[in-house]
Amino acid sequence: MVIRGAGGGSIPVMKRVIALIAFFSLLFLFFTSVASAQVQVRIRGIHASDAGSGVDPSLRDLHKELGSLFSFNSYRLMRDETLNLSLNQPASISSRDGTIILETTLVGLHKGVAEVRIRVVRDKSEILNTQVRLFPGRTVLVGGPRHTRGGVVIYALHARF
Repeated sequence: MVIRGAGGGSIPVMKRVIALIAFFSLLFLFFTSVASAQVQVRIRGIHASDAGSGVDPSLRDLHKELGSLFSFNSYRLMRDETLNLSLNQPASISSRDGTIILETTLVGLHKGVAEVRIRVVRDKSEILNTQVRLFPGRTVLVGGPRHTRGGVVIYALHARF
């Protein structure tokens, strides 16, 4: 079957149909890959203070970074969680007593960079709301709220995708 164009040329219908199918297939693949984007994020909650000294053995991989960015004598691991984040789907971790909630949301994933929003809520009041860019295999440290026993909480985020 042939369709005659305005200039007298003919365009086979099958070529148009194939081109449209190819276009919509690529469009479908793009939107499903964006919609199903997932990033695995390891989040470590660290209690940093001047009470005591030393670095928790489980934080040895962060020892240099912690010392260069923060000036505390003691760093202790409070929590170590791994979350699978999907685009625009918040995931939360609560403190053991339930007074603090850490909410993380994947807000973007572009060319090897994951953009993650971090919210910390204490007693129903937002005390931290920031956005970080995570690169695969790298750790980002975020200074968080004051800890109830002195010092502060530091969040270490490490992404895999």
